[in-house]
Amino acid sequence: VQLQASGGGLVQPGESLRLSCAASGRFFSFSDLAWYRQAPGDSREWVARIYGGGTTDYADSVKGRFTISKDNAKKTVYLQMNSLKPEDTAVYYCTLRNSRGHYWGQGTQVTVSS
Repeated sequence: VQLQASGGGLVQPGESLRLSCAASGRFFSFSDLAWYRQAPGDSREWVARIYGGGTTDYADSVKGRFTISKDNAKKTVYLQMNSLKPEDTAVYYCTLRNSRGHYWGQGTQVTVSS
C-alpha cells in the first residue's frame, strides 16, 4: 500500500483547505483511514478517522471544523478543514489500516498564519 497526500499550503486564520490522500492497493473500501498531524516540537496527534463502513470520528480539537470523507472508486480520502486556526499548523499524514498492517503517507504541510 502506498499513500500520497496533497493539498497542504499556507492560509490565513479562518480560511479553509482540503487535503487529499490517494491510495494504491486492494480492498481500500474495507480499510480504516485516518489523518494525523505533527506540529514542530510536538508528538504526532490523531485528527480524524473514517472506518470502512463510513463511520467517522474526530479529535475534540477539530470537531465541528474538520470533515473526513472518502471516495472508494478513486481510492482517495479527504480532510476538509474549515475555520483554520494557527494551532492547526502541522504536517498532516494520512494512514490506512487493514488486516496486513498500518500504512503511512509522506505528509503535507499546513501552515495557518496571518
